[in-house]
Amino acid sequence: MNIIEIKDLVKIYDSAEIKVTAVDHIDLTFEKGEFSAVVGPSGSGKTTFLNLLGGLDRPTAGTVIIDGTDLWSLKPRQIIDFRLHNIGFVFQSYNLLPVLTALENVEFIMHLQGRPKAERTKRAVGLLQAVGLGDRLHSRPGKLSGGQQQRVAVARALASKPKFILADEPTANLDSHATENLLNIMEKLNREEQITFIFSTHDARVVKKARRVITLEDGKVLSDEKR
Repeated sequence: MNIIEIKDLVKIYDSAEIKVTAVDHIDLTFEKGEFSAVVGPSGSGKTTFLNLLGGLDRPTAGTVIIDGTDLWSLKPRQIIDFRLHNIGFVFQSYNLLPVLTALENVEFIMHLQGRPKAERTKRAVGLLQAVGLGDRLHSRPGKLSGGQQQRVAVARALASKPKFILADEPTANLDSHATENLLNIMEKLNREEQITFIFSTHDARVVKKARRVITLEDGKVLSDEKR
């Protein structure tokens, strides 16, 4: 079952100095439960592609249909609401709120969704236990290692019960041990709970784990390999 359909997707950055086609007429579909990596050199369009998929950047042309909803036919306020309830994000820079504990960071997105306090806390505790941080619930990001912060970010991405998770270079700031730990957790969640992950990455360790590898070059799909 396809949860994402991308049709003739284009993104052009046009300034007075230069015109850059970052995403160039891409057609792709993603099924529920995929564990996919989008790879390519710097400037190939990986991050732009993920941003278009996640509703963070508006395409110049084309459509992104998520579980039957044409994302870019929605009004700006509707896109924000749609993201909140359907798409999880894991960023290279973690993007945790430094004044909140690990538990509060994971709860925060559910607070935005309007979920009851008891439900938020129960789910956040369960997710942090699932990523191996049950003993660090009340630690703020500054007291956590990079790998631990990224695991909090994964738990936060899962908290909203999204249809899929977009992970933009999630291992870029991690050492090999933290990377292996994080990838094993995400792979386990993917296999056991059918959570769909789409990565953009330069990391060979992520590519090795992926069951589908999409290579971009100059904004075009150069290859699409399923394993």
